[in-house]
Amino acid sequence: MEVVVIPDHRAPVVTHMVWYKIGSADEPPGKSGIAHFFEHLMFKATKNHPAGEFDRKVSEIGGDGNAFTTDDYTAYVQTVSPDALPTMMNFESDRMRNLVLTDDVITTERDVILEERASRVDNDPGALLSEEVDATLYQNHPYRIPVIGWKNEIEQLNRTDAVAFYDRYYAPNNAILVVAGDTTPERVKELAEATYGKIPRGADLPPRVRPQEPEQNTSRTVTLTDPRVSVPSFSKRWVVPSYRTAQPGEAEALDLLSEILGGGTRSRLYQKLIVHDGAASSVGAFYQGSMYDATAFGVYGAPQGGDGVAGVEKAIDAEIARIVKEGVTNDELERAKTRFRRGVIFARDNSTGMANMYGSALSTGSTLKDIDEWPDRIAAVTAAQVQAVAAKYLVPGKSVAGYLLPSPEAVQ
Repeated sequence: MEVVVIPDHRAPVVTHMVWYKIGSADEPPGKSGIAHFFEHLMFKATKNHPAGEFDRKVSEIGGDGNAFTTDDYTAYVQTVSPDALPTMMNFESDRMRNLVLTDDVITTERDVILEERASRVDNDPGALLSEEVDATLYQNHPYRIPVIGWKNEIEQLNRTDAVAFYDRYYAPNNAILVVAGDTTPERVKELAEATYGKIPRGADLPPRVRPQEPEQNTSRTVTLTDPRVSVPSFSKRWVVPSYRTAQPGEAEALDLLSEILGGGTRSRLYQKLIVHDGAASSVGAFYQGSMYDATAFGVYGAPQGGDGVAGVEKAIDAEIARIVKEGVTNDELERAKTRFRRGVIFARDNSTGMANMYGSALSTGSTLKDIDEWPDRIAAVTAAQVQAVAAKYLVPGKSVAGYLLPSPEAVQ
């Protein structure tokens, strides 16, 4: 089991996280949602503790606990006082291998997941459209499948699926322990050996090789018209490399491109479409660089005024074309770098932010050296590199546009 300790003695708080290198993109075909489903099952009874006892212990000491599943990893977290760290390690290591998975537990929690999907996705037009856009953007990669799973496949998940998933992926050799805050490496090593160290390593897992994206040569559109939509919106996405898969300097340049283009109130899109033209009520850009495989770069906006979605889309496309043709200025590049450095400083200002930074990076193929050198690599990016990645990847003929529109009846 890989163990990372980040000492920070400024406050009597410690964050304890276990990251499993298993996410929705690693699920067997036809079993979508099993990774997220199992995250829920990890809060059930074990051979040593009844269901809910772990959460009660965290609450009793005034701590905070949670868990989350993504395409690439599943993580469990508790933020508590340092004296409670041994208790957290005892509980977390216990459920790594001692869950009691009965048919009743499986059936009840499967119903909970279906209700969660109904409330968060099926009842939200924006979430429905986002699912369809991802399923269109990724033609071959499992990132096209929603983390929560497709409803028809969630309904079929059973105890056999859960036990097989547990036995295959929940073991020390597929996990990373990250402890940040008011503790020491020596203390964490002692506690980890007394808890996680007693658990046998699991079977060797094969490399995380997934189906990869073919070259994309078409522009596609996805439109959802729904009476629940009151304000139309637009998005456009491209498949681009992640930090793990990019050529040297490209991921950093994509990060800065997203910041310059639509990263906040000082970005080009905000200043142009909201401040200057008043054509949009919201606008932005994003780059999901921390994914294990090829990822997405996207822009989005909602109109304000008579030009509607078409006007917002045209204006966003024009700003992208301007960067491709003219590049970015050194001044806006330096300001973007400053905002990134500020973000890193703020993330390092609390134990949970630090644990998240290290855990997510290590779970998706980065190393400690990569994390430590990232600020320097951002600082080294040139304006020419930003222009180059815009020209190389933000190609109009290789994008997926999503339109969320009100029904004609709703407009009337």
